Amino acid sequence: MPIHDWTRVGAGTWHDFHLAWIAELRARLNGGLLPADYYALAEQFIGPFGPDILTLPEAVREDRAIDSPPVGVAVKVQPPSTRLTVQTDYADDLPRQRTLSIRHASDDRIVALIELLSPGNKSTQHAVEVFVDKAIATLCRGYHLLIIDLFPPTVRDPNGIHGEIWKILDKDTFRLSPAEPLLQAAYSAGPTKTAYVEPTAVGQKLIYMPLFLTAERYVPVPLQATYDQAYVGLPQRWKRVLEGDVAQ
Repeated sequence: MPIHDWTRVGAGTWHDFHLAWIAELRARLNGGLLPADYYALAEQFIGPFGPDILTLPEAVREDRAIDSPPVGVAVKVQPPSTRLTVQTDYADDLPRQRTLSIRHASDDRIVALIELLSPGNKSTQHAVEVFVDKAIATLCRGYHLLIIDLFPPTVRDPNGIHGEIWKILDKDTFRLSPAEPLLQAAYSAGPTKTAYVEPTAVGQKLIYMPLFLTAERYVPVPLQATYDQAYVGLPQRWKRVLEGDVAQ
């Protein structure tokens, strides 16, 4: 089914769907999408940054083969299918002298984060700045990032959250088309930061987006299939609103 207009419902309804979508993504990732040495955890809070999903490798094993096979899909062999790809040599230091400590309680190393934006991330200028700073800090610490933004731009992010992130990472300004105001953006956190961006809109379908496990290798995430499955359990009351049958 196509992307719905989530501005038609309140934050509580989005939150309910948001949790269901996280659960579906987690199930797909742990159900065979990720290589055997990796796993995903949902709602794992790290310091002040609370990503929706962490993708982590197993703790290092004594008997693990030194020459283990490469993980995921190689970018050079099969580039992600996004329409836009941009790179920057942004130095790995934090903007505005702000610090962010990202840790995990076990010995398992964080590899990537997935964030599904909520209305609260754009509700104030401070909220936008906090999210953007934390996203950049995440990339500077070598954690790959996948952001899904299904809420239209505001005066605080006129070119979407990716536009706010990219204008700090690179001098080139990202321009968001009014015809496609929503975004899917995947970031490879290698020495050269690379963004794979797919603009979209209400009524369109989500595409497979890359979730990077290394700077050059990724797994394709089935965003549309997991979105559809999460939507199944949404109350009929709110489905009717989202599908235009009744007003909120």
